[in-house]
Amino acid sequence: MTHLPEELTQRLLAFRAERDWEQFHNARSLATALSVEASELLEHFIWAKDADVAEIVDKRRDEIEAELADVGMLLAYLCHDLGVDLAAAVSRKMDANAIKYPVEKSRGRSEKYTRL
Repeated sequence: MTHLPEELTQRLLAFRAERDWEQFHNARSLATALSVEASELLEHFIWAKDADVAEIVDKRRDEIEAELADVGMLLAYLCHDLGVDLAAAVSRKMDANAIKYPVEKSRGRSEKYTRL
């Protein structure tokens, strides 16, 4: 699992502290901003055909990376502020998903686990 190195996390926290932005960062505001940035990422693909996605990524890579960075930074702030170990949370979620989506029922299928 890739996560931000401690040095980068500390750089993010220092950046925020220097600007006195902690006052604006509560769980609701960070989750809202995370949703907005994820939507800005989606904007690059709106109305695109599946066959065009690779070309869009190639042409707009810098813009897409910037949106992904925004998502990552906000997620890092949210995890830090809530005391969430993202790697541990993802690991637990994968364990739960393995139970919900057993290979023998879900392989090659896109249905939600309640419909398998």
